[in-house]
Amino acid sequence: MHQILQPEGWAKPRGYSNGIAASGRMVFVGGQIGWNEQCEFETDDFIGQVKQTLKNVVAVIRAAGGEPHHITTMTWYFTDKAEYLANMKGLGEAYREVIGRHFPAMAAVQVVALVEDRAKIEIQAIAVVPE
Repeated sequence: MHQILQPEGWAKPRGYSNGIAASGRMVFVGGQIGWNEQCEFETDDFIGQVKQTLKNVVAVIRAAGGEPHHITTMTWYFTDKAEYLANMKGLGEAYREVIGRHFPAMAAVQVVALVEDRAKIEIQAIAVVPE
């Protein structure tokens, strides 16, 4: 079970939740990047990598018997804040296509670099899958 936490008097966030309370089996998804199952990049396009990264997150959660709506928190690491902000519409479209209209608690952070040189985005997530 998941419960969105919205403190009284706070403005409603767009595209994420301030917090989620959940009970069940916790699934920790290590940082995923925008390469395919063979660890090969198919694109250097930012939105393309975001979409593949989200698919990778979901694949790990499904391996634990979960679904995208079981995600309780995500941390996004990207290498270019300007590119991230310039692509908000495409980000939203890719997110909804892969995750749906489920918006967990999120943080987004610009980093100097990711371990894989071609990676533009890395996402770490936690899901709580009902027992």
